[in-house]
Amino acid sequence: MSTRTVDWAAGRPEGLRERKKRLMRQQLSDTATEMFVERGFDAVRVAEIAEACGVSEKTVFNYFPTKESLVLDRWDTTMTALRTGLADPVVPPVQAALRILADELGAMTSWLDTQADRPDAITKFQRFGALLQSTPALRAHQHDMTDQLVGVAAEILADRAGMNAEAPEPRIAATALLGLWDVQFRSLRRHLDHTRTPARIRKAVTADVQRAARLIESGLSSFG
Repeated sequence: MSTRTVDWAAGRPEGLRERKKRLMRQQLSDTATEMFVERGFDAVRVAEIAEACGVSEKTVFNYFPTKESLVLDRWDTTMTALRTGLADPVVPPVQAALRILADELGAMTSWLDTQADRPDAITKFQRFGALLQSTPALRAHQHDMTDQLVGVAAEILADRAGMNAEAPEPRIAATALLGLWDVQFRSLRRHLDHTRTPARIRKAVTADVQRAARLIESGLSSFG
């Protein structure tokens, strides 16, 4: 497996077959991301990514339904974590979201801490962020994925409260919760530089996310 990018799904229990699939998925995403950053999203064909990984184009689409999902693969892990975390009736929704965000931030900063050339790794992350912001297709895909996550979160929150998922309360609650991911992404871009250690980056980003969470916690604590 390449260590060029964070493996968001690593660490979960898995058999040999699942591990091989995860590593192939990670290789495809790593290779695609590197090619997109170097040449631009629109300039790279899926067939080129397949050739670089020694697989067929069909194999790529077996793992990733769209070209955009190759570079935004972490949303699948977030979706799984949301389904599990928000479904626990004992855990308040904001706390469940904060746990997931902390795990994702921890995966990123832990990966960064293992890199021999940390400045180069930080530069790659910065270029990756710039790629997302400058590519309309990726921005649109990210917006679509956020909508899907909001829909899933709204369904779970509505079920917890005995309400219809289309009711105003679960929908706005889910939208507020998913807004914390945008806060973390923006905070990470702001604090990720060559002067801070991974531990300091994690501390600064966590503080920003918790500030945002406190703003919505009082309203969400009364929901349901």
